[in-house]
Amino acid sequence: MALSVERAASRREYKVKDMSQADFGRLQIELAEVQMPALMSFRSVFGPSQPLKGARISGYLHMTPQTAVLIETLTALGAEVRWCSSNAFSTQDHAAAAIARDSAGIKAEEAYKKTGNLPDPASTNNPELQILLTIIRDGMQTDPKRYHKMKEGLVGVSEATATAVERLYGMQAHGTLLFPVINVNDCVTKTKFQNLCGCRPSGPDGLLMAADVEIAGKVAVVCGYGVVGKDRAAALKEAGARVIVTEIDPICALQAVNEGIQVQTLEDVVSEADIFVVTAGSSKGIIMVDHMRKMKNNAIICNVGPFDNAIDMLGLETFPGVKRITFNPQTDRWVFPDTQSGVIVLAEGRLVNLGHATGHPCSVTSSCSFANHAMAQLELWMERDTGKYEKKVYVLPKHLDEKVAALHLGKLGAKLTKPNKEHAD
Repeated sequence: MALSVERAASRREYKVKDMSQADFGRLQIELAEVQMPALMSFRSVFGPSQPLKGARISGYLHMTPQTAVLIETLTALGAEVRWCSSNAFSTQDHAAAAIARDSAGIKAEEAYKKTGNLPDPASTNNPELQILLTIIRDGMQTDPKRYHKMKEGLVGVSEATATAVERLYGMQAHGTLLFPVINVNDCVTKTKFQNLCGCRPSGPDGLLMAADVEIAGKVAVVCGYGVVGKDRAAALKEAGARVIVTEIDPICALQAVNEGIQVQTLEDVVSEADIFVVTAGSSKGIIMVDHMRKMKNNAIICNVGPFDNAIDMLGLETFPGVKRITFNPQTDRWVFPDTQSGVIVLAEGRLVNLGHATGHPCSVTSSCSFANHAMAQLELWMERDTGKYEKKVYVLPKHLDEKVAALHLGKLGAKLTKPNKEHAD
């Protein structure tokens, strides 16, 4: 479906699927607000002083009602906000419509200067990267210094994904980081709760909503037993699955064994399991098309990592004679021509908890995580002229992390014990 850029009555530009869903989206946003006390507290604590007045914030995150609460909190603090959804499958059209109605390439330029070569979309078979390269190429044809000019106006970035944070640290190490970054991925108020309260319940939820499958009694393979894999495995066990873990790290493997979970190689169990869950972060090539051909008929494959290349979607899509049957939205059965046996892939190999469930619940997980973003944006903007933040990656200071937790606790009726002087010392 082709989408055109339009303007709301407020003169804000938007590009969404169906503006008629805005009223429903507004209802969902209002429900989310009640469940996000830490983030909502920002509006009453900081809103009157408009600390973000003059700030222009661009966001790239899953467009859900919870994200809408973050967007409207930033605007309530005075910022001008533009937003882009980071995943078509996780976009909730009603939330996007409500926000549209109611709210709100440096390397390429350097290479062009040296060689005269523009980015070439034909250099990759990844359709998303082709779009990105096309945008950069077209922008540079209009103005070869466009992205350098954009860089000069950047005050800083807050980042909450493990993969991006890892790459930003790499850029810092190589001296190519162009702006200060606050890493909110490693905030205690995110790491302590995201998987336990977010990914853990939404994993089985996504499986049930996508394929309407009974988990109890099934053999489920979890590829990776890191921070995400541990909670995925626990959730599947709680749902009655017999869980097997694959792991390359001996310490993580030992943890799994001590939790009573069998550790095997994928090759040993590929033909026995009913459900495969990849939790390998940004690693690529975990489940390949050759593995899929050996799986049981209608084995279910899903991913909790940020990209679709952990599962060999390209190899599957280009396998000679393979037939794709879509029987639920974003739920595809891929049938191999020689065996007429197939596998079911959820969300085209992308994040299943956002493609088939609603991701993280509003309370604690989204409330604290998004409050960290708001706190980081405030910190970067308020300190923009002090020189406090250099072109490095920083973790949100502990006292700000604790303030986010305290804002959430107050709305839950919890009371902290205040230490006396002896305890404090």
